[in-house]
Amino acid sequence: MTHRHFKYEGWLYALAFLLALALRLTQLGAMPLTDAEAAPALQALHIAQGLKPALAPHPFYILSTSILFFLYGGGTNFLARLIPALIGSLLVFAPLLFDGRFRPRPGLILAFIIALDPGLTALSRQAASSIFAIVLLTFTFASLHKNKPSLAGFFAALFLLSGPSIWHGLLGLGITWAISQAFNSSHRNSQSPIPHAEPVEASNPQSPISTPPSSFLFPPSSFPPFLITLLTAGTLFFIAPKGLSAALASIPAFINSWLTPSDVPATRVFLSLLVYQPLIFLLALIAIIRGWVNGGRRIIFLSIWFLVSLLLVIFLPSRQITDLAWTLLPLLVLASMELARNFNIFPEERSEVGGVIFLTAFIWVFAWLDFSSMVWFPTDSQEYIIRFWLLIGSLFLLVLSLILVAAGWSIRTARLGGVWGLVLALGVLGFSGALGSVGLRGLTHPELWWSPSIPMQADLLEATVDEISNFGVGDDTSAPVIIVGIKSPALEWTLREHQVQVVETLDASSSPYFVVTSFETDPVLIAAYRGQDFSWRQTPIWDTTLPIDWIRWVTLREMPQAGETIILWARDDLFFNK
Repeated sequence: MTHRHFKYEGWLYALAFLLALALRLTQLGAMPLTDAEAAPALQALHIAQGLKPALAPHPFYILSTSILFFLYGGGTNFLARLIPALIGSLLVFAPLLFDGRFRPRPGLILAFIIALDPGLTALSRQAASSIFAIVLLTFTFASLHKNKPSLAGFFAALFLLSGPSIWHGLLGLGITWAISQAFNSSHRNSQSPIPHAEPVEASNPQSPISTPPSSFLFPPSSFPPFLITLLTAGTLFFIAPKGLSAALASIPAFINSWLTPSDVPATRVFLSLLVYQPLIFLLALIAIIRGWVNGGRRIIFLSIWFLVSLLLVIFLPSRQITDLAWTLLPLLVLASMELARNFNIFPEERSEVGGVIFLTAFIWVFAWLDFSSMVWFPTDSQEYIIRFWLLIGSLFLLVLSLILVAAGWSIRTARLGGVWGLVLALGVLGFSGALGSVGLRGLTHPELWWSPSIPMQADLLEATVDEISNFGVGDDTSAPVIIVGIKSPALEWTLREHQVQVVETLDASSSPYFVVTSFETDPVLIAAYRGQDFSWRQTPIWDTTLPIDWIRWVTLREMPQAGETIILWARDDLFFNK
């Protein structure tokens, strides 16, 4: 079934794409690469330099980024993250590709939600992230929906080259499909119709999210382009044959994720949803309640998918906040469906709805200001207790006000005003989270979606080595560097313009120009070297914080951090050659 598109729909999708692109490209290279990002980026750089390194299980990212490095003549932070940013921006077109299965209005709303979502924005700004798997799997199903088997085979091959997260997504979808099949079978056996079925579902029973995966089986004509793409893209046209083995390595890497413990508790996963997606979470919750009450098949399928994906993150021993990426997909779709129901405001009810919107937004803003002021008072003080009960009272007042509006005017007026007041107040909070994930607040204001252990003074270290090398040797990058006893791909990436050697111990008979060690001073280097300390990997102390610290982080993004210090040793004669 094909739905009629409305005027300027294409231009609005283009606007969503530009908005997504702006968020994902702004200061893309400003944040230093972490160890998790630098390891595959270094492998891409080595391939561009004609070497044959062992590859991490992210072959699509490594091989595609190596092309950029080769064309540019070297690697930069910006280029290392450019492919994920572009791929992540393309996700806004996914609803448009499912036309006929997705109504135009919720599809367009979903496009803008995707563009502004903090989690998807953060993933799109990280090297070798799960954004590849999410986008390429979506495009694979979209190609099958469009009856383009060759294109589906192309995207499916790239999907298999996207890293260990592909198995996380497929496992969640497989379990969801099995549960939904059991649910549908149980309903058919009961031989009783679903009460109060939604008209939307009846008119469009087959949607991209309610259709079982068996409806998207690959036709035989998709396998030749699949194999050709897998062989050419997976080996970079046979230049890097290790790409295929790296793709297979994603399987043991995924299995190992169930054997490796994590320091991220389940409570932090729930906190992330409430802090970064407050509007999306509440809209999706409303949609889930409505769908189960009315028997909406699409919403039931999405709610099962959301719950399964969330539980997989909770029970994954090596869980990270970025594993929530697959959970965001059904959550964003549910929110867009719910928000689309609240666009039809009749002219005769605009004044009443506008008043409720203003009242709802005002109470939400008052509650937020009261909540944010709590950080300035001790938890056992009278001022803190007063503000706590003011917060509870304001939320109670909001619920009471909407109940009175529903009783005095209509339930419709209360629903429309409450939802749009929610959009105005919590939408600003969600957009602020997106700006934070971009890094506009700076590295001293950590975000949960960031990759852990960010090198704080990477740029200063690189500039210092280049300056001393130029002064002592006559060239910025001629002096080699030896890294002693520090396993940090981010450190190797920072000094990539130099000849870098990583050793466990320094040979006492050698006398290299530069040596990088941990903070423990090496007595051998004191006599003939000058040392300068640098702040290296910084990690927020999420685990040992008090509730007041979390309130301070939610409002101000301030969190105590534990740091690692390294020392750059430069040989004395580098300072006296001129």
